[in-house]
Amino acid sequence: MKKTAIIIGATGLTGGILLKKLLKDPTYGTIKLFSRSSVENSDPKIEEHLIDMFELEKEQENFKADEVYVCIGTTKGKTPDKQTYRKIDKGIPVAAAKLSKLNNINTYLVISALGADANSSVFYNKVKGEMQEEVLAQKVPNTYIFQPSLISGDRDESRFWENVAKKAMSVLNVFMIGGLKKYRSIHPDQIADAMKWVANNGFDKQVLESDEIIEISNK
Repeated sequence: MKKTAIIIGATGLTGGILLKKLLKDPTYGTIKLFSRSSVENSDPKIEEHLIDMFELEKEQENFKADEVYVCIGTTKGKTPDKQTYRKIDKGIPVAAAKLSKLNNINTYLVISALGADANSSVFYNKVKGEMQEEVLAQKVPNTYIFQPSLISGDRDESRFWENVAKKAMSVLNVFMIGGLKKYRSIHPDQIADAMKWVANNGFDKQVLESDEIIEISNK
């Protein structure tokens, strides 16, 4: 039996790369996409559900698969309203974890961020940390949280300060050794490869930091 995977965030950078990888893998027969906009791909493996993502909990009947990949996220620039930001970066991943639990989906993978901490005074890190705690509280058997550092790669939208940081990190990466390796920038292709590998092979930790993600992506 071929597997069914759900991707939330397939219109984004990492989610889009992950979608291409799963489509090429004969292990997967159906890729369900939950999004507010179409990926505009006619591949017969794709089953799109264009919905209001803030009402994901209403999709229990369609939310059935072997694996769930949550690659959704926003930025302060795109979403300056903190309440909306929280609904995207925390609310949607938590809703997906709850649906996974309800529908007995045993493998759930979500992209968080390095430095995520529910007790942080930094809003971004705090929201990611709260998301992680609530996701883990659902007790989906194979839950994995990926904490990448700065994600390199070209996005559709312009992010000035992020682009400045990427250029700086491309120079600084070589100097980050030992305990600093986890702060090196990471390519979305590496995140997608690691998520796919962990979903199919498991891992002995639930929270994977950036350097571990890179190591796994090379397997």
